[in-house]
Amino acid sequence: MSATPLVAVAGCGHWGRNLVRNFAALRALACVVDADAARADVVAAEHGVPALGLAAALTDARIDAVAIAAPAAEHARLARLALEAGKHVFVEKPLALSIADAERLIALAERLDRRLMVGHLLQYHPAFVRLKELVREGALGRLRYVSSNRLNLGRIRREEDILWSFAPHDISMILSLVGSEPSSVTAAGGWYLHESIADVTTTHLVFPGGERAHVFVSWLHPFKEQKLVVVGEQAMAAFDDSQDWPSKLVLYRHRIDWRDSQPVPSRAAAEPVPLEPAEPLRTECAHFIDCVATGARPRTDGAEGLRVLKVLDAASRALRRPTNELPAAPQSTPEDVYVHPSAVVDSGAQLGAGSKIWHFSHVLADTQLGPRCVVGQNAMIGPGVTVGAGCKIQNNVSIYNGVTLEDDVFCGPSMVFTNVLTPRAFVERKSEFAPTLVRRGATIGANATVVCGVTIGRYAMVGAGAVVTRDVPDHALVVGNPARRSGWVSRTGEVLGEDLVCPRTGERYRETQAGLEIAEAALYR
Repeated sequence: MSATPLVAVAGCGHWGRNLVRNFAALRALACVVDADAARADVVAAEHGVPALGLAAALTDARIDAVAIAAPAAEHARLARLALEAGKHVFVEKPLALSIADAERLIALAERLDRRLMVGHLLQYHPAFVRLKELVREGALGRLRYVSSNRLNLGRIRREEDILWSFAPHDISMILSLVGSEPSSVTAAGGWYLHESIADVTTTHLVFPGGERAHVFVSWLHPFKEQKLVVVGEQAMAAFDDSQDWPSKLVLYRHRIDWRDSQPVPSRAAAEPVPLEPAEPLRTECAHFIDCVATGARPRTDGAEGLRVLKVLDAASRALRRPTNELPAAPQSTPEDVYVHPSAVVDSGAQLGAGSKIWHFSHVLADTQLGPRCVVGQNAMIGPGVTVGAGCKIQNNVSIYNGVTLEDDVFCGPSMVFTNVLTPRAFVERKSEFAPTLVRRGATIGANATVVCGVTIGRYAMVGAGAVVTRDVPDHALVVGNPARRSGWVSRTGEVLGEDLVCPRTGERYRETQAGLEIAEAALYR
C-alpha cells in the first residue's frame, strides 16, 4: 500500500463531487468513475486525475480503496464488487437497502480484512462530537429524550423516499448518543407528490433504558431546519447546524422544580459551547484514509451502518401499516393463550399467541409478551417489560422494568435480575434503574444472577449459579462468580471444540469482536 492510500470515487453527481474535492485536497484521489463518461471526464480534468471505468479501477493495483456515491439501490452491488476486488470501501448512506445485503457486506469485509465505512457524515461534525462528549461526561445527566428535525423545500428524490434520504444521519446520531438499539420503532408519513414515495415522516424510537427519540423529516417544508435537541435530567443541549459556528451547539441548564406538588420550570441562560470549526466531510474522508492506512475500525463501520439500517427498515414497515387500525382492547387475549386461574394478568399487558402463564404468576401492566412464551410458576414480569417470542421463563423468576429479553431466551429456575447496583431499603433509586438486555437465543442457568446494566450476547450460555457482572459475548459460555468465559457454545447449545464446529449441526463458527458468528452458511451439513 502507498504511504497515503489512494481512493477511487465512484459517482460524480451532486454529492460525489464533494467527495472528489475532499479526497483530492487530502492528496488521496486516484481517479473518478461515473456511468456518465462525459461527466466523469469533466470532473477528472478539474482535479488532474484519470476517468476510469469501474472494472479498470477495481483491477488497478495502485488503488487501495473505493468511495461510492451512487444511487442507494446500487450501494450493495458496488460495495460487494469493490470488496471482492480487494479494495477498502467507503459507501454513502445507506449501506444497503436490505438488512440481508448489509449483513453479507459486513461478513465479506471481515473475511477479507477490508475496512468498510458508511458515510454518516454528522458523526464527524465538531458540534456533534462535542455533544457526544458532553453526554458521556454526564453534563446533561441521564438522557430522557432526543428530538431531531431535518426539514427543507426541495432536493426531492424519486429513487428513495424522505425517510431513507434524510433520516439516516439523525438515526445514526441518536443511536450513538443513547448507546443502544431501540426496543420499538413506530412511524407515520404522508405521500403528497407520489403515491408510493413518502414526502414527510415522523419516526418514534423507544429504548430499553427508557430513553425516547423523535425524528421529523420533510422535503415539503417552507424553510430549512437541521436541529438536534437532547434533553437530560440535569441539562439540555441543541445542535443547530443552520447557525454560525459560535451558536451551533448551545447548552441550557434548565431544570424542573416541584412546588406545592406542581412542576415549575426553572430557566437558565443559554451557554454556547466553544467549537473548533472544521468541514465534517474533510474530517470524515481523512478518518477513512487513516483507517485504511492503519487498519483501525472506522467510527461508522459496517456494524454501525447495519444498526441504522435496522431502524430504517422497521420504520418503513411501520409506514406501510394501515392508519385506520385501532389498538385491541386491553382485555383482548388470543384464544390459544392459556392463563392458569391462579395467575394474574394486569389490564394493558399483551400476551402473544400460544403463550402459557402458569400457577401464581403475575404479568404486570404495559408488558409485552411475544408469541409461544411459557412462564412457569410464581414468576413476575413487568411493568413495562418486553419479552420476545418463544421465551421460556422458569419458576420463581422476576423480570423487572429495564430488562428486555429478545426471542428464544431461556431463564432457568430462580435466576435473578437486579435493577440497581447499590440498593438500600430506605433509599429511593427508581431513577437509577440500569437497562439489561438479553439477546436472542441466550440461556441463563438456574440460580444465576445478572447484575443490571449488562448485555448478554446472542446464544450465550450462563452457567447455573454464575454471577454476571459485565457484558457476555455472543455464543460465550460463562461460569463462576464473577462469571468468566470458559468456552464457546453453538446456536443449538453444544460446547464447541478448538475447531469451532458444532457437533450437532456441523455449523462452523469464527471469532469476531462481538464473540462468535457462523462463518459460512454453505458449511452446514
